[in-house]
Amino acid sequence: MNKFQNRVTRCGFMWICIGSIALVLLISRCSTSFFDYSLQKFEFSFPEENELRRNVYTAGEENRVVVDSRHVSQQILSVRSTNSSLQSKQEKLNRRKLVEDGLAKARASILKAASNRNTTLFNIDLPNPEIYRNPSGLHRSYLEMEKRFKVYVYEEGEPPLVHDGPCKSVYAVEGRFITEMEKKTTKFRTYDSDQAHVYFLPFSVTWLVRYLYEGNYNVKPLRTFVSDYIRLVSTNHPFWNRTNGADHFMLACHDWGPLTSQANKDLFNTSIRVMCNANSSEGFNPKKDVTLPEIKLYGGEVDPKLRLSKSLTDSPRPYLGFFAGGVHGPVRPILLNHWKQRDPEMPVYEYLPKHLNYYDFMRSSKFCFCPSGYEVASPRVTEAIYSECIPVILSVNFVLPFTDVLRWETFAVLVDVSEIPRLKEILMSISDEKYEWLKRNLRDVRRHFELNDPPKRFDAFHLTLHSIWLRRLNLKLT
Repeated sequence: MNKFQNRVTRCGFMWICIGSIALVLLISRCSTSFFDYSLQKFEFSFPEENELRRNVYTAGEENRVVVDSRHVSQQILSVRSTNSSLQSKQEKLNRRKLVEDGLAKARASILKAASNRNTTLFNIDLPNPEIYRNPSGLHRSYLEMEKRFKVYVYEEGEPPLVHDGPCKSVYAVEGRFITEMEKKTTKFRTYDSDQAHVYFLPFSVTWLVRYLYEGNYNVKPLRTFVSDYIRLVSTNHPFWNRTNGADHFMLACHDWGPLTSQANKDLFNTSIRVMCNANSSEGFNPKKDVTLPEIKLYGGEVDPKLRLSKSLTDSPRPYLGFFAGGVHGPVRPILLNHWKQRDPEMPVYEYLPKHLNYYDFMRSSKFCFCPSGYEVASPRVTEAIYSECIPVILSVNFVLPFTDVLRWETFAVLVDVSEIPRLKEILMSISDEKYEWLKRNLRDVRRHFELNDPPKRFDAFHLTLHSIWLRRLNLKLT
């Protein structure tokens, strides 16, 4: 019995020893695994310094080097973070390079197409090549835009001053463009800043005037807001400072768009400014800036009298020319001084009598006079196009919309202000054949000045984007 008890005791002691060894190994394994996991996650919790200090000996006691394991861990972290930062920076540079390489390919493709006069390549999308400067080049450029162009919209700011705009007024094109770019379904918008070709500052000058303007023609509150907004986005993101705003754009249809853009010297001198008030004597630079067509949409829709229809096309045109509007600016007084109620064939009014309809006159006239007012732009130009009344442009320093792709002389009559006394003589010299040619071209160009919901290919929204795309193609970023 004693012998059996002794054997059991020895076996129990042996199992206790084996279990203890296994437990020690398990604890050691778990500790090592936890440290490895913590190192991988960059999460450390350090006890007191003396508890972690260990000694490393070299040739002798006098050469002993004390190494703090906390410092070792921090060095590991520093190396890993630096490598990660360098790798991330390199990835960003590579992605930006891909953007520029894509633009280079687009330039080459457009230049090649511009020298090709084969109309079969574009006749479906651009059936009337006469109204374009280079229809083949435009068509290839438009296809490249659809394939590549990406716009990053800054998310800073709150409506209504930012991310919103008027959609039912004379400045409707401003609000409609902002609204389209804010939609997540817009194919041209990207949320990846490294894939963007341009960066949009989505504030509305019209709403700035409405909510911040205090009277007395003081635009300082507007400029202060824009200056602060640019300071905000340039602090939150590196994009503005990277190019001094050269690949950024603002958009405004309000007359005070140019004045507001003076809030920041780079915004005025370097950025792409998309504006209805495109006055070259006030700093508008057609090499970098874009003219926005002024489209009046009271109620959010084109007036029923101006909608495309057979009755509009077949409408009789007993009047040679027509104008009705207030006397302001440098051009209109000249027009009214020479022609106000002077000729029954050319009804010219300062203000149209209430019993007469403005659009009925446009539909009944062969030519519609479009003189500048206080500012160079006017919704009369698009209204004349809609009513198939040949626009007669009477302006100084006005850069017309889409002049980079459209030949305005094929669907409008451009008259120097000094020739206003000879207006009837000039219009009477246009043959019936040329008039019909102008009218046919005007009908074909209409779609480029229309706003659609949702937008349609080659409409005003897309041609505005295309104008911005062309400015970005001309900009090479290093």
